Amino acid sequence: MIPYEARELQKKAVRELVSLIESKKDIITFKAPTGSGKTYMMADMMNQVIANDERVVFIVSTLSKGDLAMQNYAKFKEYEAKGNFPKLNPYLINTELSSEESLYIPTDYNVYVLPRDLYKKGGKLMEGAMENFMNTMTSYYFGEGLNKKIYLVRDECHIETKNLNELAKDYQMLTINFSATPNLARGQAPDVELDEDEAVQAKLIKRVVPMNIDGEEEHLDEAIDHLQEIREKYRAMGVNPCLIIQISNESRADEEWNNIIQKELDKPKNSNLKWMYVVSDEKKCKTNDKIGLKPVSRWKDYAKENESSIDIIIFKMMISEGWDIPRACMLYQIRPTTSRQLDEQVVGRVRRNPRLLDFDTLTPEQKKLAMKAWVWGVMKEKKHVTHQVDLWNDGKEVLKTFKVKTIKLKELTEQQLLKNHSFVDEQEVSTRHSIFYLHKQLANSDEELQNDCYDYMGSDYSKWFKYTESLPAIKKAYVDYHVNYGESMEIDKEVSFPASSSFSGDDHSVEVPNWVWVKRKGGESFAFDSAAEKNWAVFLGELCGRSAEVLTEDDEDRYLWGKNFPTNSEIRYQYYASGIHSSYPDFIMKDKKGGIHVFEVKSFNEAAGSPVKEAEYKEKIEKLRDCYLACSAKLEGYSFYIPILDGDEWKVYTYIGGQEIKEISTKRDVKSFIRNQNRD
Repeated sequence: MIPYEARELQKKAVRELVSLIESKKDIITFKAPTGSGKTYMMADMMNQVIANDERVVFIVSTLSKGDLAMQNYAKFKEYEAKGNFPKLNPYLINTELSSEESLYIPTDYNVYVLPRDLYKKGGKLMEGAMENFMNTMTSYYFGEGLNKKIYLVRDECHIETKNLNELAKDYQMLTINFSATPNLARGQAPDVELDEDEAVQAKLIKRVVPMNIDGEEEHLDEAIDHLQEIREKYRAMGVNPCLIIQISNESRADEEWNNIIQKELDKPKNSNLKWMYVVSDEKKCKTNDKIGLKPVSRWKDYAKENESSIDIIIFKMMISEGWDIPRACMLYQIRPTTSRQLDEQVVGRVRRNPRLLDFDTLTPEQKKLAMKAWVWGVMKEKKHVTHQVDLWNDGKEVLKTFKVKTIKLKELTEQQLLKNHSFVDEQEVSTRHSIFYLHKQLANSDEELQNDCYDYMGSDYSKWFKYTESLPAIKKAYVDYHVNYGESMEIDKEVSFPASSSFSGDDHSVEVPNWVWVKRKGGESFAFDSAAEKNWAVFLGELCGRSAEVLTEDDEDRYLWGKNFPTNSEIRYQYYASGIHSSYPDFIMKDKKGGIHVFEVKSFNEAAGSPVKEAEYKEKIEKLRDCYLACSAKLEGYSFYIPILDGDEWKVYTYIGGQEIKEISTKRDVKSFIRNQNRD
């Protein structure tokens, strides 16, 4: 039986979730560490909501990769069969179940598990099946449906689900986000959070023991030696421990296998270890185990079991979602990632409690052993606390007087170059590639191009080959169009700061009393992403001078300014860099004459020490310079600045009216320019 503290912690989180659902909030985000029972809590939440209102139907969106949809569906069926949550009646949406021309989704279930990638352009669900289902279940469009209330649950919500987001908007669905790493930049600030420390204390997840943080390859023997040391103690509690070795990516897999991993596994002292090497879902799987399992999926199922003979699993970078291995207690990264979000997902694979259901039957020493996860290579992050902030005085003055225009890049359908596909039709195809090669090339293209391909194809498969064989020319035209900002950029909308936002952590903190934000708790100290950003915040505070509390409509000597916290923010400027990106500038200021000043702070100090990082950082700054130069041409009365800290010196790039103003290149220049512009 799950420890009482663990179950109570889960129940508390579910109570908060259900309470928010009943409060009619449109979007709810739930954050819980990987391994803390997210699927169980999701099922509990759905069961309680349906018990309160049987008109509610849930669509649970999951990732297609890693069999996560089938995994969730199987869990829901298990909970239903055991009587844990008797109100659940789950159904797995699977387009492969039907050989008919149009797919039919039955309407007599209340939980529909939907793999994300099934709902995309060119798929059966987008050919009318999903629309018919939604119209039948609701009375939203025709007024004659079953009058159900549809709620969308987005599992692993940090992964984008554009088509499902649009569906939720069209049918005004309540959206409930679930993730261990919600994406703050997409407005996914947690409304309910199961605290990591509390989860460890409740024995839901293991405590991470960082073994080294430099990711040096010579430590692999240390990890394998440690596995050998704890093996028998672990087996004494009925679990064969497992070490996960995370390779960089598929392209470097063979090199890292030959030069790093196999050298260690071939040592005589490790001849007793069984290993499994999986690079991709269906292409490569090899092992020194003699068990006759052939499909990769069967090997992966076998590797999950506590009694599995596999001691070491070598896997590629994206081990983050959908493969739960509670007996895994060690992680070794060949090379650390640069993504904190990915690191948290990956570390979560080795944090599950392998004896959660009968933890109290273990001896004190076994309990201590079961609750440790040893990790080599991942930087141990300082615990980040989320701070909620609101606009001063409920935002009354700010929202009324502070408006900022944003910039977007035109969608493919608006581009004359590829409109009506005349450009595609004109392409001469002289080569012929395999369907597998073409599919891979299309899959590695921008999502907009992928959707455009299926629009062009319709039901004529020969057009799919025409489009994919023409991809090099199409991509070039697509990129050329986007980087021609004079054509591709357009003013999007006029927005303000969001009424509420949030930031994480307490690093680079400083008191900022004279801006638009007020913390809900904890005084006037705000944290920033870097020392450079903190430095610039102090500079702007000194420049603006006046306190937010004295702002009134009649105050002619006011500056409105604040940090553009990404959470809930719509203040962004799109640009192209191997895909469409959005720049959320760090600070926005409105001077007393109505001029808008936009600041994107950078620091070469943050990338120092790595030639690769420095080169990538410089390239990104160049892309931002091009973006802000073009934005300044589109927006009259706007000044764009990119202040860059290099050592102790600041270099400022300033753009006004489509021109780079080289006379404004230092902090002092910025200060003089803004002050002079606002003199009567």
